[in-house]
Formats: sequence, C-alpha cells, structure tokens
Amino acid sequence: MRFLTKLTSCAVMAACVGGAGAQVLGPVIPTASGVVPSSAPGNGAQSLPVGQFGAVLSENVKWQPFAAFPPEARLAVLVGEPTKAGPYVVRVKLPGGVKLMPHTHPEDRIYTVVSGVFYIGLGTTFDPDKLQAYAPGSVIVLPANTPHFHWAKSGDYMTQVAGTGPLGIKYVDPHDDPRGH
Repeated sequence: MRFLTKLTSCAVMAACVGGAGAQVLGPVIPTASGVVPSSAPGNGAQSLPVGQFGAVLSENVKWQPFAAFPPEARLAVLVGEPTKAGPYVVRVKLPGGVKLMPHTHPEDRIYTVVSGVFYIGLGTTFDPDKLQAYAPGSVIVLPANTPHFHWAKSGDYMTQVAGTGPLGIKYVDPHDDPRGH
C-alpha cells in the first residue's frame, strides 16, 4: 500500500510539473547546422527546458530524422534547444552497418553510450583500424572541432549527447554530407 501511495504522489507531481514545465518542439527541420525545432503545435516532440524540474520517460522519446545524418539515423531532442546558445541533451540512434563519415562539431560534446557498442575513430579519413569500441555506460569526451567518424559496426547503437549549443556538424568532405544530396 505504501508503494501505491508513493506511486500516486509521483504521478501527481509529474502531472503538475509536466503541465507547467514541458516544452513542445516541432519536427526537426534541416538547416546548415543540422536542426531547427519548429513551433508547430500538436506534433508531440518533447524537449525539457533547462532550469526547472522535468522528466522524459523512455517510452515518450520522440525520434526524428536528422538531415545531417544518413536517412536511417534518428535523433531525439531531450533537453534544451540545440540550435540556441545553452545546454542541450540529445539522443542518437544508428542501425547496424550505418557509417557517419569524418566530421566535426563546433561545440564540446559528452557522449554516453546507452545501448549497443559505439564505435568512434579520430581523424579526417574514415579508417576502420582507428575505431575504438565503447560498451553501454561508457562516457566519451569529444572536444570541439575534433575530426571523427562513427560506425555501427556490430549492430544498432544509441548514444546520449550533452553539450552547449548551438549544435553543429560539418563534414570534412562536403560530398559526405547528406544535406547536399
């Protein structure tokens, strides 16, 4: 009974906080930097604002295509507005076999591997011999403007990325950028 009382209290608190604090973002729209959340109402995409209590449950994460990634990849904005100055948290899902060719980001990033094995290599040329494998729970710090590449070499993976926006991505070879196709 005590468990149900606590569960009910948590549900009431979540409803109060969620109604007052959750921010709704629109679909992900391609731009030069990668994404712009639209303000279209009712689309269900969710991002929590920084500076107040809130939560996103895993079953409520809204996955979207991301123009700067291969079409099979998905991105979810969890916290903040990545296109603006300030902290953000996003998740990235790549299905097995997908590669992200060498690219850089203008912001420092902290990756946390949520599931699968995350393979990342440093350099301006995709080189499978430079890939390092990171298991779930691993944390990787990637300084701004560090050329790197990814490969979902052994199957699907999901990472959570935290940084201070605006988020950006620039491919070393412009021909590798999906936004140009």
